[in-house]
Amino acid sequence: MPILGLSPSSNPTFPSYFDIEKVIRPNILALQPYRCARDDYKEGILLDANENALGHSISVSNINGDAESLPEDLHATLNLNLHRYPDPSHPLIKSRIATLRGLADPSVPGSGEDHIFLGVGSDEVIDLIMRVCVKPGSDEKILITPPTYGMYGVCAQVNDIGVVKVPLELAGEKGEGGEEGRFSVRLEEVKKAVDADSNIKLIFLCSPGNPTGTLIPLSTIRALLEHEPFKGIVVVDEAYIDFAGNPEDSAVSLVKEYANVCVMQTLSKSFGLAAIRLGIAIAQPPLIQVLANTKAPYNISTPTAHLALSALSEAAVALMQRKVSTLVSSRSALLSSLANLAPLGVGQSIGGNHANFVMVPILEKGSGAQGKPDSARAQRVYKALAEENGVVVRYRGNEPGCAGCLRITVGTEEENRAVLQNMEQVLKAL
Repeated sequence: MPILGLSPSSNPTFPSYFDIEKVIRPNILALQPYRCARDDYKEGILLDANENALGHSISVSNINGDAESLPEDLHATLNLNLHRYPDPSHPLIKSRIATLRGLADPSVPGSGEDHIFLGVGSDEVIDLIMRVCVKPGSDEKILITPPTYGMYGVCAQVNDIGVVKVPLELAGEKGEGGEEGRFSVRLEEVKKAVDADSNIKLIFLCSPGNPTGTLIPLSTIRALLEHEPFKGIVVVDEAYIDFAGNPEDSAVSLVKEYANVCVMQTLSKSFGLAAIRLGIAIAQPPLIQVLANTKAPYNISTPTAHLALSALSEAAVALMQRKVSTLVSSRSALLSSLANLAPLGVGQSIGGNHANFVMVPILEKGSGAQGKPDSARAQRVYKALAEENGVVVRYRGNEPGCAGCLRITVGTEEENRAVLQNMEQVLKAL
């Protein structure tokens, strides 16, 4: 059954054994997408969508009683035709993302847009790709590699989907981007799992990992994409990829070659726009078209689109990259300062340190740098920092291979000093 809305293509699919029409649920392939008013016409006297022609009722003169004190961006937001439904497709945003991630042909305007899907955060993308590929309440499953982002499991449970778990390498030294080391993908074990269960439809990989901060080498991802017994899709979650250092490490470089890969990115992390909830899926056009056919018709709001478009301007991207560089430098400084707390029981960071956070184990009191991770002490440190010192980090000690661990986001210089100073005081007391 052909994918509705997809232009015919004579390009061969690679790998040859992959057939997306066998991965997508038949009822999704047969779905007639909801056709919204703005699909047909976007300009003119718009009397087709039952919008409020008189506009919104937010009066700037009544907000806090002082219109002159309002920030300019609020005035701009209120002037965005908020009484109209948003554009359902957002081609300019997709075009800028395609250009940024190297998918666009500079000589062809609009090229690469058909490789981009926009969601309400990466969480919508995660949920949607499960819904289009995996039949609820059946023997079909996804595969995850814990410790990893918790929403894969949550979405699977919500959708009544089975989960196969192949833990990352939990022993040995921390990985530095190579094929082996702590929190690396146990490639042969993943292959064995998919060989043993043909009902696994999706493999979710987080790179750099959360909470591990470890980058997965492209050679590992490529090996799974070319593993013929697996007929499903490899989903690579790259929420933190801009902090990894080298753009060539992104799995986006595999998208034009492989039809069975989907890369997720977001504006929440490196772009600093967590509040607007804009997630991205990057894949070949057939999967993108299926996601577009299935999504809610107006999933990206006009204010979100307006801010995203501004963030993807050339000047804003350059500023984002400078800020990322600053945070990467601050990450190194934070790691060095945390190492100075080793006598108080802060262990060496674990994971690859390729994201905008670090993860360190809290060791048994009085054991110095040679002690064992102490999850009970780590929880006490976590609570004392938050409740007595106003510094909130994340306790991750319940994750596989993360006993006693605290995950610390790289903050401003002032915030980093605060966490270090307060952690020193708390560790001395606990």
